[in-house]
Amino acid sequence: MPQQSEPTRGQLNQRILSVMIFTFFCYLSVGLPLAVLPGFVHHQLGYSPFIAGLIISLQYFSTLISRPQSGRLADHFGPKKVVMLGMVLCGLSGAMTVIAALSASHPMSSLLLLALGRICLGIGESFSSTGATLWGMNLVGSVHTARVISWNGVATYFAMAVGAPFGVMLNQWFGISGFAGLITLMGVIGFLIARHKASITISLTAPRLPFRQVLGLVSPYGMGLALGTLGFGVIATFITLYFSSRGWQGAAMTLSLYSLGFVLSRFLFSHMITRFGGLAVSLGCLITEAIGLSMLWHAESVLWADIGALLTGAGFSLVFPALGVEAVRRVSEQSKGSALGTYSAFLDLALGLTGPVAGLLMNHSGIRSIYLAAAVMVCLGALLVGTLLVKSRRRLIESGQ
Repeated sequence: MPQQSEPTRGQLNQRILSVMIFTFFCYLSVGLPLAVLPGFVHHQLGYSPFIAGLIISLQYFSTLISRPQSGRLADHFGPKKVVMLGMVLCGLSGAMTVIAALSASHPMSSLLLLALGRICLGIGESFSSTGATLWGMNLVGSVHTARVISWNGVATYFAMAVGAPFGVMLNQWFGISGFAGLITLMGVIGFLIARHKASITISLTAPRLPFRQVLGLVSPYGMGLALGTLGFGVIATFITLYFSSRGWQGAAMTLSLYSLGFVLSRFLFSHMITRFGGLAVSLGCLITEAIGLSMLWHAESVLWADIGALLTGAGFSLVFPALGVEAVRRVSEQSKGSALGTYSAFLDLALGLTGPVAGLLMNHSGIRSIYLAAAVMVCLGALLVGTLLVKSRRRLIESGQ
């Protein structure tokens, strides 16, 4: 019987991209309301900025809580069904937002509909992205896990980058119903595409690991991810205020340079994860990120801040896929979805905590201090990953490999 040839890089990417469209739809749905909903809640419904922020945060917390469950469901029912459910929930969030906009004359009803929509979107995000990533891993095999996670990250950040300004544009043209209607439409289209795609079934006979055991295996890598995520959090949330406090212009360009560093690093260096291993790559990335954050903290000109943001983006870019490969490798095939969902929850937790903790630090020590603190935390992440790398190599030596 002739041996089946290995798929080419183009064929692998084509298979992965065929399911990454669900991640793109999901995170475009997340990005579209971000710059519009707070103003709607505050100015049109008449609620305080705190309530407006709480409505936005509901999505993050529902994502965090549902991440582990999304992985377990993907392991049990298969990623296709989880993606379909995620698309339905994303579409429902858009429909509820449309109804909330039409009910603006009844502020409390409108606010409750927005809150329900944000909760649906958060759960839909965790189901869609976790399911799509596991689906991609099943399509190309576990040896290409790093490639799948890298493409998933590109789809995520590209969708978020275009989502916010596009949402503002749609809001100017059509009001809240403009972007909310698009979210509903993407949910319907995503569901139909997923429904007509062939599901990949992997025969598994061994029992799935209990959640507590999965958490124990994944948590060291998740902690490294969480510490590395702080750099992204403080730049995305506070760079505009940072520039304003220094009397500088060009915060948008600095954010663009951060994104450029992130995307270029993903495209140019993601193959290094397979070549050198996730721990070695993530260690180098965290060190690069810490240097970038230190430059931002100590910057005396826009140029140095721009270089710092570029380095931070390039450094953080591969942390998620590099540590994700190691986290998923620690569990058997039947528990990979649970591991992936649990691992991703550490990123959600870090993003959820960055805003309030950095805000408290900023009030106490000034806005520059948050970049120094983030650099220190990322260095702690590098120390953690370095320890894991030493232990891993020691085990290899002891086993004679």
